[in-house]
Amino acid sequence: MTYEAKNERYETMSYKRCGHSGLKLPRLSLGLWHNFGDVDELENSRRLLRYAFDAGITHFDLANNYGPPPGSAERNFGRILAEDFGSYRDELIISSKAGYHMWSGPYGEWGSRKYMLASLDQSLERMGLDYVDIFYSHRYDPETPLEETMGALDTAVRSGKALYAGISNYYDPEVFSRAVGILQELGTPCLIHQPRYSMLDRKVEGQLLATQEKLGVGSIVFSPLEQGILTGRYLDGIPEDSRAGRSDSPFLQPDKVEETMLIVRELNQIARDRGQSLAQMAISWVLRQSAVTSAVIGASRVEQIEDLLPTVDAAEFSDEELQAIDQACGLS
Repeated sequence: MTYEAKNERYETMSYKRCGHSGLKLPRLSLGLWHNFGDVDELENSRRLLRYAFDAGITHFDLANNYGPPPGSAERNFGRILAEDFGSYRDELIISSKAGYHMWSGPYGEWGSRKYMLASLDQSLERMGLDYVDIFYSHRYDPETPLEETMGALDTAVRSGKALYAGISNYYDPEVFSRAVGILQELGTPCLIHQPRYSMLDRKVEGQLLATQEKLGVGSIVFSPLEQGILTGRYLDGIPEDSRAGRSDSPFLQPDKVEETMLIVRELNQIARDRGQSLAQMAISWVLRQSAVTSAVIGASRVEQIEDLLPTVDAAEFSDEELQAIDQACGLS
């Protein structure tokens, strides 16, 4: 059946200007890190993308290595894009990244100009696109001059293969500031930074978020649900079909889940008292930060996206609630 997006798709989603740019992003973005690879059901991936766009989620976040196998998420996304979203391309923000291992030899990862621009060409070919809206350096390369990596992003934008430049996982505020400064001097301002951030992972708080805001760089945070730990799914044990229950999962291990269950149960009670699910509170909590433009969410079922939509208009946190969250996390 031919897909036609809902006419009311922009009526409920909230959008926020990304830093000092002219670009607005939805408060929720859909990440394709999982559930879009060759190991996943293509029709389910299609349902997720359709539902997200119908709900006003216009930003789809990818990277060259998403899958598994690496590259397959972009290829599958490109197929669905061509079949379902061709007439909606100008309503979409599509991002990709380069930085992690993709092919053998010394030019298949990190931040060299050789790797970055070759990877972008490969990503565009996989997705069937002339350009991406945002192209990121996926991680800081300590062995490549920062000028070279940022120069590659500048070239990507000037060549028309990307509209905006971004950086991801640049956690050192000094390195982050240098990267932003180099791009500014080149005439291609850094649009956005994508760090990991959740109630259980707060390394960006303090200087980094403040620096981002001061320099006018937007922020889109990933893993706000801490790989599913903050969904409440593991409160009564680890389901066999969950990400933590999979023996091949490199990101979420059973012992990590078990160690944090006491914290999660306290957070779950705070969420219930607020009238939210734990997942909803976790998203509302990261979105409360003025420096945060959007939160990347992952989903394997449309119901998971549906559950998180109310977070964009959730009630503000009281001082008492924030203090209780900090106490549950062992921070006060």
